[in-house]
Amino acid sequence: MKDLKYQFYIAGTPEEVWKALISPEGTKQIYYGSVIRSTFQVGDLLEYVGPGVDGDETVHVYGNVLEYEPNQLIRFTHYTGKSYMKDDHAFESRISYLLEPIGSCTKLTLIHDQWEEDDPYFENSDNAWWMILNNTKTLVETGSTLDFGEGS
Repeated sequence: MKDLKYQFYIAGTPEEVWKALISPEGTKQIYYGSVIRSTFQVGDLLEYVGPGVDGDETVHVYGNVLEYEPNQLIRFTHYTGKSYMKDDHAFESRISYLLEPIGSCTKLTLIHDQWEEDDPYFENSDNAWWMILNNTKTLVETGSTLDFGEGS
């Protein structure tokens, strides 16, 4: 399967973009109420937890931290939560957020790669990343997120 790669230029500092991507205040807005639970130590668990099919503590996706450099890079393995796939280790992929200052803005690159053949969440991920990344850009630049309507 091909890699998913997106680049956005955001009118904000790397610290502001990082806060939107990592802090509970930011993630709740761009990930529809979810927060990241992790120590952010290499090898440790990372979970996106929030409202969903199993209530407020639904684990949507999880993995292990591979690299972590505040305001610059986070890379982790990616598995779909047990609520969505009984054999949640059947398909592993990897997510990388890379932040780079460019002039007075930040270049955010997201790479979702190392997909397993026939991963049923590939297409859904491609669709979802556009909304998540547009919400990230909008949040940093305006202080609010976009309204994608119900079911987003």
